[in-house]
Amino acid sequence: MLRTRSPIRPLGRDDRDHALALCARDLTTNVFVAARILEGALDNRYGTLLGLRRDGDLEAMCWVSANVVPVHTDSESSVVFADRIRRQRSRCASILGPADLVAPLWSSLEPTWSPVRAVRSDQPLMATRTPPSAHGIRLDPRVRPARRDEVDIVLPASAHMFTAEIGYAPYAGSPRNYRAAIAALIERGHTYVVVEGGRVLFKADVGSVALGCAQVQGVWLSPELRGQGLAVPMMAAVVEQIMMDDVDVVTLYVNHFNAAARATYRRIGMADIGTFSTILL
Repeated sequence: MLRTRSPIRPLGRDDRDHALALCARDLTTNVFVAARILEGALDNRYGTLLGLRRDGDLEAMCWVSANVVPVHTDSESSVVFADRIRRQRSRCASILGPADLVAPLWSSLEPTWSPVRAVRSDQPLMATRTPPSAHGIRLDPRVRPARRDEVDIVLPASAHMFTAEIGYAPYAGSPRNYRAAIAALIERGHTYVVVEGGRVLFKADVGSVALGCAQVQGVWLSPELRGQGLAVPMMAAVVEQIMMDDVDVVTLYVNHFNAAARATYRRIGMADIGTFSTILL
């Protein structure tokens, strides 16, 4: 039986410019992958980013690590990517990205990767290009980048957010690796907090930054403070500070059922620009 050569191959550093150009076609959607490329993901030899070329042109990609993230895939390429991913990895923590790309990819992976923890098929992707202060939104002056010596007080807030969002704790046993991930965000100035009395009351992380776009994640407000109108000026201050650092657009995605969060983001000037989907495995 003859086997045709797969059009999919791992991308390397020589593919960097083409991969970034593909992400840039829809940067607010693809900022996660673009950021990983800029952080040096193509410098390794582990096939983290798979690419599909037709007639020499890079047409689609798939990030394959703890998460699987499709970039400009379609129904046909999803089948080919899924076959390669199954052979490359036995399992990942999640599949995420634009809903219309995740659905066909998951359709091909589901027979061997089920059951799932949860399917969140409707997650509004929101964005703004305008600093909240331009809308007259008050900024909470207490919001600031977390300091290096605050890793251990940020950790409980991060773990609480993760557990509530995903449904299980971010670590079992030692928090060493999880703590290191938090420390890395703080080191880059990507975690914003409100701290009072040695305790984090609010936090938000910039998970990805690339080509003038930043994606916010891990937004958390201490439960006893919710419903008091505090989240709007806190989030407004986060977005304002992010945009002071050569960022043209700030984006995030949120579960459709989280009405309070969606209302907060709308209040600071963010608007729906698409729909994401996440398959939690």
